[in-house]
Amino acid sequence: MALEFYRNSTIGMCLKETLDEMVSNGTLEPQDALEVVKQFDESMAEALKTQVKSKVTIKGHLNWYNHNADVWTFVLQDAVFKNEEGQENVGKVKIVACDSKLVG
Repeated sequence: MALEFYRNSTIGMCLKETLDEMVSNGTLEPQDALEVVKQFDESMAEALKTQVKSKVTIKGHLNWYNHNADVWTFVLQDAVFKNEEGQENVGKVKIVACDSKLVG
């Protein structure tokens, strides 16, 4: 369940579009596309767990939040992401977080 969060990222959506196109033109079977998406979910979780070492601070105006079934969702306005390399100002950001025990 929780691993499916990565499907809504930019790279996840591009993957889904590409797989849909491949299924539509007969290059790929639908069940094979589902297997690719499942592998993507697992690979993203593993890569973020083992390869990302950077710490980020996020500040912004809390626009909306929700907690449901151990999943927190926050929407920040005028958010600023800071790490050791610098900072990035973004207009609006949605953060979805869950207990890491749910992922494993």
